[in-house]
Amino acid sequence: MNQESEPPIPRTSWWYDAFPLVPYQKGPPGETEMLSLVAYDIADHKRLARVAKTCEDFGVRVQYSIFECRLEEPDFDAFWRQLLEIINEQEDRLVAYKIDARCAKDTLTAGTMVCSEKVVCYLV
Repeated sequence: MNQESEPPIPRTSWWYDAFPLVPYQKGPPGETEMLSLVAYDIADHKRLARVAKTCEDFGVRVQYSIFECRLEEPDFDAFWRQLLEIINEQEDRLVAYKIDARCAKDTLTAGTMVCSEKVVCYLV
C-alpha cells in the first residue's frame, strides 16, 4: 500500500500518545520560510568544526550532525553556498531536506527533544 492511499493517523490513536505534538513557541515556519533539515558527514576534523559552526549560525542543532533551519529561500541559498565552500566533495557529504510549512506543522517529537527555537539571548 503506498502512502497516498493510506488514511491519516487519527489524532486519538496510540501514535499521538507515544509521539505527542509539541507546538512551536513562535509557530511553524511562515509562508516564505522553509523548515530545512540539514545533515552532514565530514571526514576532516577542521572542516567538521567549520561546518558545525556555519550550521549553528543558521539553525538549531537537534542531533550531533543534524540541524533544523527556518530560512527564506535566499538565506538558505547563502547558507548552502557557505557549506559548499567548506566541504571536500570527494570526502564529505551534505544533505538538506526542505519541509514546507504545512508539513512542518505535523512534525512529531518524543523524548528530550525540544522544538527548534533559536535562542537570541539568555537572561541570568
